[in-house]
Amino acid sequence: MQPITHRAAIYLAAYSAVVMIAFILTVYMGFIRPVNATSRTTDFDRIRAHRIDLIEPDGTERLILSNRTDYPGSFFHNQETARPDRRDAAGLLMMNDEGTEDGGFIWGGLSADGKPLSFTHLSFDQYEQDQTLNLESSLSNGEHFTGIHMNDVPDYPITPAMMDAFTSIKSMPEGPTREAALNALRKKYPQGHQRLALDRDPDNSVGLTLNDAAGHPRLKIVVDPNGNPAIQFLDAQAKVTRTLAPN
Repeated sequence: MQPITHRAAIYLAAYSAVVMIAFILTVYMGFIRPVNATSRTTDFDRIRAHRIDLIEPDGTERLILSNRTDYPGSFFHNQETARPDRRDAAGLLMMNDEGTEDGGFIWGGLSADGKPLSFTHLSFDQYEQDQTLNLESSLSNGEHFTGIHMNDVPDYPITPAMMDAFTSIKSMPEGPTREAALNALRKKYPQGHQRLALDRDPDNSVGLTLNDAAGHPRLKIVVDPNGNPAIQFLDAQAKVTRTLAPN
């Protein structure tokens, strides 16, 4: 047997590397190639994941499905702002065509100290603003609550800078300085108001409340825990001015 020359050794090494790369690419393309090349779809029987991000071809986030640990922060124009306060639930986060938060669905449940705790919350946002419609249900300390709420919200955008300003002030020590700063910021960014609430309250009553543009309750239709129905009319100070009841 003739000894392998240095040039032949180099040739064999290069040839082996090319064959190995070709093999890896073939296997890889076999895994990612769609079942139907025309429709570009692939069928899976089961997927296990901590988080799934649906994005547009340009990378814009549109929907995130996540467990509690990896739940995202807030999105504004496809930029994410950290929200540690959101790490108490798993759920879905929806974004609009510009990558700004547009609503979501969260849920959670556990038994703490032998007492069950559960909650679900589905909300729909106005463009670059807060919730205009939300549905929620909860059980805490043996008390049940279920509600459907409609809200008026301002037209200014909720930007990361605005959120940082509120977070900074709320981290200040309690006192007149903090309250003055909060009041000034709330004057600059007026808050929205609830306009309608259909609630099943913890005291076992159920009611429909209609509010004016300033958020003041003006009409209530209620059935109290004992099953007594009533219609209440209220003034702007939330004082009942008239009640209609069977008796």
